[in-house]
Parts: sequence; structure tokens; C-alpha cells
Amino acid sequence: MPPTQHLTAWEDPATRRAWTKLVICAIACQILWPVAWMGLLAWYVVMSITWTLWFFFVPMLYSFYRAFLQPRYIIGAFRTRRLLRHYPWQVHETPESGVGNIPGVRAGYTWLRFPDPEAPGQLVTMVMHSHVRSVWWGGRLGRRATPERKAQVREIWFAGDPRFAAVIAAPGPRRLYVIHQLSSYNWAIPAEAAGATPQALDRARRAGVHVPDPHSAASGTPGM
Repeated sequence: MPPTQHLTAWEDPATRRAWTKLVICAIACQILWPVAWMGLLAWYVVMSITWTLWFFFVPMLYSFYRAFLQPRYIIGAFRTRRLLRHYPWQVHETPESGVGNIPGVRAGYTWLRFPDPEAPGQLVTMVMHSHVRSVWWGGRLGRRATPERKAQVREIWFAGDPRFAAVIAAPGPRRLYVIHQLSSYNWAIPAEAAGATPQALDRARRAGVHVPDPHSAASGTPGM
């Protein structure tokens, strides 16, 4: 079970260790993938007149792709920390989930549903919009997942607000992943913010989510 005695997930030492591993890996790969790409490119140029170039072409393209993608891992790591600093861990046993096949979710995208914290009995759908770190989750939440894989996500740790953004994790915590509403990290106002209290909006803002100013919302003045 998660450390529910803590006011926020960040107060748990195991959570801080998991995040430290996450950010170290993200920063190290930001260095290693470009180096790998440059090395493979140099080798490709040197060996371009031989048949061995085909062994380097695909790894070279993949390392270039990862070097280009890696900054998103770093951004995700620091979004993770902000959310963990403001929300406690909760446990959700076998939450409703799937891959595509519901209105509003594109084919191939993994989704989960969590309870609305201010509307008991109502569920909020959250979609894994980014494929960064989502492959592991998608392979265990879809209908085609084997029983052994499904068992790994039967219990999901959750720190956040499903109307905005949250960190989900396998018990431990492991496999930290930021799942969020599509508008939560751009300047559009999330539709889910309409029924949120000023306290919930303020907490989400402090956790790094772009939502209306809770003080303006309380006074009826449009937020910035």
C-alpha cells in the first residue's frame, strides 16, 4: 500500500528515490542519445562504401529520433515533481481503462477513468496523449494484455486531480507517468475546470497546471 500517512506524495522517501532515478535517466539520455547519433553518423559516413552501412542506418535513425524526443522526458520529469509536491498518493483498484474505442479518444491512445473529487459517482476520463513512457502502460491496460501483464496494473497509485493532471505509478512507486487533460499544459482553459472549487484550482495552479485564476473564478471575473 502507498504511504497514505503523508500529506503529499513527495514526503514519501520511496517516491523521492523513484523521481531521482527518473530525472537522472532523463538527463543522462539527453547526453547519450546525441552522442550515439553523432558516433553512428560518423561511422556511417566512413563506411558508406561498404555493405555494413545497412547495419548502422536504422540505429542511426532511431538514435536521432530519441535525441530529438529526449527533452520531453526532462520536461515530464519536472512536471512529475511539481504534481508530487502538491498531491498525496491514492490507490485505485482496477480503474476502468482501455485503448481507444470510446468517444473522444483517438484510436491507439490509452485512457483511464478516475473519480471526480468533487462529484462522487462521476468519473473523469484521462488520456495518455504523449507516447513518452506510455508504451509500458498501453501494453498492460488494453484488452489484449495478458493476465500477467494486467496484474501489474491492477492497483494504480494516483497523485493529482483527474480534471487537470496527475502522476500515476505502479505500486512501489514505479513507472511514474504524467497523465493530463489535453489543455492542462497549454493556455487553453480546461473544460473540466468549470465545476472546480477555487481551492482545487489554486492547488492545480501551484502544481504547474494552466487553469483559470481561482480568485478571479470566485469573484466571477474571467481569469487570465
